[in-house]
Amino acid sequence: MDLKKTKIGRYMNCRVPAHERYQPTDYEHAANCTTHGVWILPSLVGGSVLYFLSMDKWHRLAAGLYGSGLTGLFVTSTLFHTAAWKISHLRKLEQRFHMCDRMAIYFFIAASYSPWLMLRELGPWTCHMRWLIWVMASLGSMYVFFFHERYKLVELMGYVAMGTLPALVILSMLTLPRKCCWCWC
Repeated sequence: MDLKKTKIGRYMNCRVPAHERYQPTDYEHAANCTTHGVWILPSLVGGSVLYFLSMDKWHRLAAGLYGSGLTGLFVTSTLFHTAAWKISHLRKLEQRFHMCDRMAIYFFIAASYSPWLMLRELGPWTCHMRWLIWVMASLGSMYVFFFHERYKLVELMGYVAMGTLPALVILSMLTLPRKCCWCWC
């Protein structure tokens, strides 16, 4: 049993109490830096391709938002994990990178929903959700700024709410007249 715990402990630490922050092992830091860093260039290229293949200003705006959100998420996450691994003795700097990483998640969720909400007419709720998703991202970021690592369940609920609420515009599609739903006809 001790041998198994020692072997697992080398790759992953035990669960921490609710009031403490998880401290990844060197293996976890290396995995996080690699898996997040490797996607920076593909997300930058993919966002650029979407932008240059866009047909009009709305498509370009949607592509720019999505590409920026995706690239920003990978950049901030890589910076945070690198700082936590290599310069963890600079606790204040590491904490700032961690806050940016958490804020980037909110803005990535908003950027991911934006093309869908901008380029399709999904019903009467859509026009409100187009701006509400960015208000939610801003409020989530302010929460991270003021209450970072204090109320983890509240932060988790913010991510879950922001990830699910915009999808509720599908319910407003039931009130639309019956038309072809796959094209703009």
